[in-house]
Amino acid sequence: MKLIIVESPAKARTITRFLDKEYTVTSSYGHIRDLPGSAKEIPAKYKKEPWRRYGVNLDDGYKPIYVISSDSKKQVAELKKLMKKADEVLLATDEDREGEAISWHLLEVLEPKVPVRRISFHEITKSAIKEALDNPREVDMKLVRAQEGRRILDRLYGYSLSPVLWKKVRTKLSAGRVQSVAVRLVVEKEEERQAFHVAKYCDIEAEMNSGDLAFTARLTELDGVKLAGGKDFDPDTGELRNPGQRIQLSEEVAGQLAPAALKALPWNIEKVTRKESTQRPSPPFTTSTLQQAASGRLKMSPQRVMRIAQRLYEGIGAIRDGLITYMRTDSLTLSEKSLAEMEEHIREKFGAEYTTGPRRYKTKSKGAQEAHEAIRPTHVDRTPESVADRLDSEELAVYRLIWNRAVASQMAEAKLDKTAVDFAARAEDRKLVFRANGSVIRFPGFLKVYGDKGKDTLLPDLVEGKTIGGTNQDNAPRVEIGKVESVLHETQPPARFTEASLIKKLEDEGIGRPSTYAAVIATIQSREYVVKKSGALLPSYIGIAVTHLLREHFNKYVDPKFTARMEEELDQIASGEVDWVHFLDCFFRGCKGETGLEQDIEAEMEKIEFPRIKVGDDPETGHPLVLRIGRNYVSVHVEGVDDRRATLPVDLLIDELTPAKALELIIQRDKSREPIGQHPETGQNIYALTGPFGPYLQLGEQEEDKKPKRISLGKKTDPGTIDLDYALRLLSLPREIGIDPETGKPVRAGLGRFGPYVERDRVFASVQTVDTLFTINLEDALERIKNKNKRTVLKDLGKHPESGDDLSICKGRYGPYVTDGKVNANIGRDRDPEDVTVKDAVSLLKDAALRKKTGRKKTAKKKTVKKKTTKKKTTKKKTAKKKTTKKVSARATDPDES
Repeated sequence: MKLIIVESPAKARTITRFLDKEYTVTSSYGHIRDLPGSAKEIPAKYKKEPWRRYGVNLDDGYKPIYVISSDSKKQVAELKKLMKKADEVLLATDEDREGEAISWHLLEVLEPKVPVRRISFHEITKSAIKEALDNPREVDMKLVRAQEGRRILDRLYGYSLSPVLWKKVRTKLSAGRVQSVAVRLVVEKEEERQAFHVAKYCDIEAEMNSGDLAFTARLTELDGVKLAGGKDFDPDTGELRNPGQRIQLSEEVAGQLAPAALKALPWNIEKVTRKESTQRPSPPFTTSTLQQAASGRLKMSPQRVMRIAQRLYEGIGAIRDGLITYMRTDSLTLSEKSLAEMEEHIREKFGAEYTTGPRRYKTKSKGAQEAHEAIRPTHVDRTPESVADRLDSEELAVYRLIWNRAVASQMAEAKLDKTAVDFAARAEDRKLVFRANGSVIRFPGFLKVYGDKGKDTLLPDLVEGKTIGGTNQDNAPRVEIGKVESVLHETQPPARFTEASLIKKLEDEGIGRPSTYAAVIATIQSREYVVKKSGALLPSYIGIAVTHLLREHFNKYVDPKFTARMEEELDQIASGEVDWVHFLDCFFRGCKGETGLEQDIEAEMEKIEFPRIKVGDDPETGHPLVLRIGRNYVSVHVEGVDDRRATLPVDLLIDELTPAKALELIIQRDKSREPIGQHPETGQNIYALTGPFGPYLQLGEQEEDKKPKRISLGKKTDPGTIDLDYALRLLSLPREIGIDPETGKPVRAGLGRFGPYVERDRVFASVQTVDTLFTINLEDALERIKNKNKRTVLKDLGKHPESGDDLSICKGRYGPYVTDGKVNANIGRDRDPEDVTVKDAVSLLKDAALRKKTGRKKTAKKKTVKKKTTKKKTTKKKTAKKKTTKKVSARATDPDES
């Protein structure tokens, strides 16, 4: 028996279909061992070593301490059982650094006594598997060392700098070699926007028509000088860069010229320019360009598109083999066989004029580490239409994107005819030149398959020297000028990064590699350093504070050029040009007269102050308005003035925080410290306050050992509008409505963080208004509680093809979701429920169930500690709790591992 080991069960199932019974294909479920993730996982013999928390022996050539994770132990045992029956072992993990490392770890852990060979392929098809079996090789130790060096580098970086953030910003924060640079890019983009000065300028537009043909001409020149556009203004000052070469047209002048130009008919056709242009196809997808295209065209996150691409690569359902080649690549190469197949397909489907012979693209990435092709369909004749009935809508959309791009890359160029017509007019003794542009696709070429064809902008067939407008037109066709109006423009600050544009920026800078992009983008959002709002990425206050600290004290380690240089050196390790131990030693302890990370942290630690983020200045006192990061929340302070501060609402992001807004919050807090009155029964003060989760009422004063009663007012409530009578009414809540006759439990009406509710035995149901809390009766309250979990069904999909459960799409707080009654899966806010099919639902639920299962493994419940009565034992319990927190924090410091 020949045992083939791959990473995933799906890949194993697909490969099994191609092989006879002498082969057994199984999976390792990814990495079977890694560096220790927590103090608990560190082997006992290393517990007292000073370097133990790194999981790397810093005194013995950075030797890593590998441990088999608890999740992998069962699978390792299964692999060892199969190994005993095997006559030969074939390691068939992915053909990249991670895959090579997995093969090496399998070799180290399983210690096979039979011959072991490494086979590799970049597509899962019968011919590719056969070719791999015919050409086995040894494990490439250069690639293994490159992966190991990267892994240890990330551990040294994260486990050294993260504790600095815990001490100086907030606990449980993390730094990462690629993650921290990505956050810096987002922060600095926001700083560019804040420093941007808006400039205003005008132009003039003339609406024209010729029969049914309508088009627009815009003023481009005034007295022979070109009009200024948005790019002609300095973003730092808002001033015109070259005032002698451009005219900044004011609203007043534009308002005078526009009506005067309309009266100054006819206009002369001063110049007609016609030229043919060509448009070349884009190369086939790499990992990053696929993520960018899927984000822009399909509105998919990088992680989502990579999960779908993984399924397409490994094989889906009834489709016998993989649909696409390996999806983690930065190569633009296509095999000679695939080039020939595509040319034949294009010739047969579109015609000979759509082929140009094979197009070969050069890979731009400096250290393209993957030895495979660009992403392409494994069989070009397997068109998206031919597999549509076997894929869900998202799988089909991604496959169509990949198929179209790969095929288009081998098609002929598109040919366009472009026309520009200049019209001259005199108004107010000044010469005005308007320009109309037209474009027509003469030959679509690759645009037949992929690209933005756009709409043809047609212009009438005009002749130089003729006139238009008015009654004296001497050319055909006749052109009428409808209206001429001035248009006011404002320069726009640089656009914030989207997930797609940030990936492109990282790739352009040489930071990260294909396997890390999706993970990095997901990490900076899950750690809340960056927030996605309307598709754009904004830095959080924590992200800004962390970037400020790292940039000021450890700038080298978050410098894009330094990070890119490290990537190049890691590539050189893979090619055998650089020794990995020397590389790590230079980074951590320094070399060639430069200090390393260890010395830099020691030198800077005492100089680091708690970060302050300046928002602006108080116009009354001139004191700076600064943000400070607290243990749980962020607050704004008037620096140098005691007790002038306010806690920021958790949903107030940097794009909405102006100096005026910061002062408004501080003034609101100042006012709220004065009570709105006293409780008539207790004499306690009543305050209308604003906290991080919105406005609330407070009865009495804050004491160290006792919290006062608080009632949420809802986010949209203005605390200044709350009077004493209304406050007393709200403070009477929760109101007991009655006793449930079935359970004997009290039913109450109350007001919480998420609004008004009724409750019985910790089961809550929302009610529409606060006033309802005082009028709702027992019967209605119980009815609401009873129907609390009844879903608002948006669409019934029918039965689950495997389980027979009813599938439906329901309305949820976070957008529509699909459910089978057991598992829920969000379909995405931008997706129309009517477009979701049964296949889509099954796929979404499968993914959700897998994530839920994985999450359970990671968050296994800890053993509960019985409460002790003695003071001494209570102290021990608190200490133990602190240690546990530290373990969790340490686990969260390795964000760059994909």
